[in-house]
Amino acid sequence: MKRGVTHRMADRVVMAAYDPEWPARFRRLGERLRSALGDAALRIDHIGSTAVPGLAAKPIVDIQISVAALEPVEAFRRPLESAGYLWRADNPDRTKRYFRESPGAPRTHIHVRRAGSWAEQVALLFRDYLRGHPNDAHRYAEVKRALAAEYTDDRQGYTDAKSDTIWSILWSADRWSQVSGWRPGPSDA
Repeated sequence: MKRGVTHRMADRVVMAAYDPEWPARFRRLGERLRSALGDAALRIDHIGSTAVPGLAAKPIVDIQISVAALEPVEAFRRPLESAGYLWRADNPDRTKRYFRESPGAPRTHIHVRRAGSWAEQVALLFRDYLRGHPNDAHRYAEVKRALAAEYTDDRQGYTDAKSDTIWSILWSADRWSQVSGWRPGPSDA
């Protein structure tokens, strides 16, 4: 174990082969979230590696909820909490509000972002680019597997170590978006 890393099994970096159940799990969660949030959610999208067919991933479903404004947080906090999600007010990323699953529920990350923001758009662009570019998705999977083996007990180290690869892919995705005229498709839920 690396110095200064607190070992907790739940926070281990474990990479899994693509599971076709991930999109079905998102659909169930997305329907529940749409019902709870109604018009407060402008979009509800499956993002992250579990949203890319064939891509190895940590078995965590990431969901992005796009809202008109991040404040007041109560506009979406209460509905998300009533749907069983816990607000992580200590999240340091000020471009989003972050929620997690209740204890005992399958791992789920809810990223609430302002509609039209760079953070919202880049998550969708990264997903869509990897869906349409299997060679880059494969390269990303190889990097993630290697880093998961190296940083098994250091989730932040794993996240930091893959940033160069992510930025390289985003550079390609940006060029692709300019040539293709990419725009996000309809909301997933």
